Amino acid sequence: MQVVEKSTEGLSRVITVTVPATELSAKLDAKLAEFAPKMKLKGFRPGKVPVSHVRKTYGREMMGEIVNDTINETSQKALDEIKVRPAAPADMKLTSDMDKVLAGSDDLAYEMALEVMPEFTPVDPKTLKLERPTYEASDADLDEALTELAGQAKNYEDKKGKAVKAADGDQLTIDFLGKLDGEPFEGGAAEDADLVIGSNRFIPGFEEQLKGAKVGEEKTIEVTFPEDYQAKNLAGKLATFDVKVKAIKAEAPAVVDEDFAKRIGLESLDKLKELLRNNLNQQYAGQARFKLKRGLLDVLDAQHSFDLPPKMVDAEFDDIWQQVEADKAAGNLPEEDAKKSDKDLKAEYRKIAERRVRLGLVLAEIGRANNVGVTDQELNNAIMAEARNYPGQERQVLDFYRQNPNAAASMRAPIYEEKVCDLIFSLADVTDTPITKEDLLKDDEEG
Repeated sequence: MQVVEKSTEGLSRVITVTVPATELSAKLDAKLAEFAPKMKLKGFRPGKVPVSHVRKTYGREMMGEIVNDTINETSQKALDEIKVRPAAPADMKLTSDMDKVLAGSDDLAYEMALEVMPEFTPVDPKTLKLERPTYEASDADLDEALTELAGQAKNYEDKKGKAVKAADGDQLTIDFLGKLDGEPFEGGAAEDADLVIGSNRFIPGFEEQLKGAKVGEEKTIEVTFPEDYQAKNLAGKLATFDVKVKAIKAEAPAVVDEDFAKRIGLESLDKLKELLRNNLNQQYAGQARFKLKRGLLDVLDAQHSFDLPPKMVDAEFDDIWQQVEADKAAGNLPEEDAKKSDKDLKAEYRKIAERRVRLGLVLAEIGRANNVGVTDQELNNAIMAEARNYPGQERQVLDFYRQNPNAAASMRAPIYEEKVCDLIFSLADVTDTPITKEDLLKDDEEG
């Protein structure tokens, strides 16, 4: 095999590879010798088919397989020989006459056009100085969380007053019996059913007709089932319901006390407060890490300058711009971006694409130098976590990642990045700096 760098321009390379016809012919001879004794052809005894006949009948097809295998084998060997790391798969171009190659009379020659990874020395993580913002949940934060939790807990108490009537938002306890043409139908009856007026849990029109009802009142209401109702025998039908109102309750603010804590399954109010405080601190720690990482990326970006593989930048920009166009079509483009021309936006987002590619290469190089890797178990854990986001469809999600290596690789990349960041944080000089909750939660965009 002969390998020659035909052209070198920046990070672009064109490499020519030539495999002698004699080498291909030797592989064909070996393949024919292996398969001829196993062949069964009409007119020949088993195992007695002449190699010359097999060559004449199947030689061209076998040589085609050999050429494909040889290209796959030699392309990687060629890259190893000239010591380059491709930034993306190479564009392959055959330069020899394939009819002659398959006939065994010409060498196999092809070109690989590719972009290579830039050569640079990443900063030593031990020389970095970073600030980690810190904030601990205060009593005021805890009180706010308790108030929010109480607001989310629906609590109803008997409605008070001289002439209590049902209104929007009230919870009614009712008995009802549904009828079609005066006859009860299956599934149309219940006792002591709780219904909140305005929740739209019942058939359209049912809840509205209970407004103004009193405790003990019995009334018949009339509704029409929707045309697309799941029970086909009821879809589009007019029905009546005999309803008895047994209780009317109004929503009341929940009181966060010992009883409240026990109602939600905890042993005490103190335990509830402990869990809430821990949850808040986990949220604040996550935001603190986000800001620490943003600071790290800014430092890494400032300390590295090298040529970037154009195709990597183009691919990153295309992904960004596709999202920009989708946001524009949906009317979700940020106000400041909506005022700019496409030309200006493209220039800004190309800089973002360049930053992301540069940082990705820097983090990858630091990880490579420190033997950072992602284990199969870590990848499986991430895929399982993703599957749990789709209750009832977990099996389909798992199968998707098992059957799509590129999708699994996309899960591996962020895990690798976080592990490299963890490595850097462990080696760098990181100073904890207390800040306010407002500053901690201030929106930042991660580039």
